[in-house]
Amino acid sequence: MEFTIDRDVFLKSLGHAYGIIEKKTTLQILSNILIEAKNSKIRITATDLDIIYSEEIPLLELKKEGSTTTSASVLYDILRKLESNAKIEISLQSTNKLKLVSGNSKFNLLCISADNFPLLDEDIEKKVFEVSSQQMLKLLNKTKISISSDETRHYLNGIYLHKTNSENKSFLSAVATDSHRLSFSSIEIESNTDFASIILPKKTIFQLISLLEQSTSAVKISNNKSKIKFEMDTGVLISKVIDGRFPDYTKVIPHDNDKILKIKLEEFKNSIGIVSAVSPDYKKGLKMNISKNFLQLSVDSPNSADGVTVVNAKFDSNNINISFNGRYLVDIASQIENDSITVNLKDAGSPVLIKDLSDKNSFHVVMPMKI
Repeated sequence: MEFTIDRDVFLKSLGHAYGIIEKKTTLQILSNILIEAKNSKIRITATDLDIIYSEEIPLLELKKEGSTTTSASVLYDILRKLESNAKIEISLQSTNKLKLVSGNSKFNLLCISADNFPLLDEDIEKKVFEVSSQQMLKLLNKTKISISSDETRHYLNGIYLHKTNSENKSFLSAVATDSHRLSFSSIEIESNTDFASIILPKKTIFQLISLLEQSTSAVKISNNKSKIKFEMDTGVLISKVIDGRFPDYTKVIPHDNDKILKIKLEEFKNSIGIVSAVSPDYKKGLKMNISKNFLQLSVDSPNSADGVTVVNAKFDSNNINISFNGRYLVDIASQIENDSITVNLKDAGSPVLIKDLSDKNSFHVVMPMKI
């Protein structure tokens, strides 16, 4: 194998795959990136046995086809430190030695034969459907904030993707919950779309978000009960899914919260930030005293200090005192598109429904705290 490649192009693609590589693994091959040179381009592939990512990269010149694997972290570090726009010459010297030359720099990298590299079966016998990469990105961003970190309930450690129907339309819906909060979002898809409900793992979600942020075209999706495949202009990501049953989230969505609180989004976020300065970890809870024209926010931290601030608001009911984990409200506010945030309440002890008036297909549910 022997080829010449642009440093910037190679580094960008390697960066896409680098997040999948396990930094601590007992299998050395999983620390390596697979490089296959053929037809005037190379394909790089990374895997942790649960996720596999591959991407094709154009070459400046291909002198000899072939394949090998080498340390992803070593190669990535070398490329980062070489000059921008540099030409990289790579040649396989032997089964276990890869030569890299750029300008006055020369490196000999250790290799493992490509025959030892594990590959997931890419055969997913489901019809492919397409969604906008930016729509898919929004779907994941709006729900990732409620993913649980409780390893004892592994089925909550991801986003539940499933097909729903409403008003004669079909949607790809996403839900995440940690039992204290729930986030839901959906995007419209063709009614004949074939999609098996799955739970997408956390690592896959954040890797996919990173790729979608750099994608400009549609993403092609296909899945079965054990795997899901995303084809983007940046590359192809295939992931195993979480084996488990996601709870019936519809049972916790409030339907009789008829007390409406409306606040300017930026004022709300700024006020939480100000009053939470006395307890930056948000563990003490954020108290909300809601009246018709004002919202008083307060935090009482016995070990440090207490703080109070007031923000203009509109509330169509009698006064309510209710408390929340302030971090939950900050996370939700970060995903609101409208210039106002709308909170639907029932009473001080019941979950609240938070809506985005600019996105009727998304909402959040938050349980109040007992302080």
